[in-house]
Amino acid sequence: MLFAFSVAPTTTEDATASMSEAVAEAVRVVRASGLPHETTSMFTTIEGDWDEVMPVVRAATEAVLAVSPRVSLVLKADLRPGRSGELRGKVDRVEHRLQHGLAADPGGGTTDGDDDEVVAS
Repeated sequence: MLFAFSVAPTTTEDATASMSEAVAEAVRVVRASGLPHETTSMFTTIEGDWDEVMPVVRAATEAVLAVSPRVSLVLKADLRPGRSGELRGKVDRVEHRLQHGLAADPGGGTTDGDDDEVVAS
């Protein structure tokens, strides 16, 4: 299962409104968890099951609360129990389709774009 979250202070101490210090503390918690993760400019995505990921999200949120009296948390999840390796797998499948010219097929499979052969998804 994949959990993408964004946690940030709603107030900052200076006029630049920089949140990087607080966000770095949250990312430090995620890295210390040992779970597969990826941090982008807007979200950090963690792979694991509920019981592994939720304590990490909570601890990351608490790390930001330590430097701000008010915090915003956004959480999004892709729940597919039994799947693993999806942090890269989802991206790899999209890249494969783009590199091989595969297009969506109304029947639920894909076509390769050259000879309309349907490939099971």
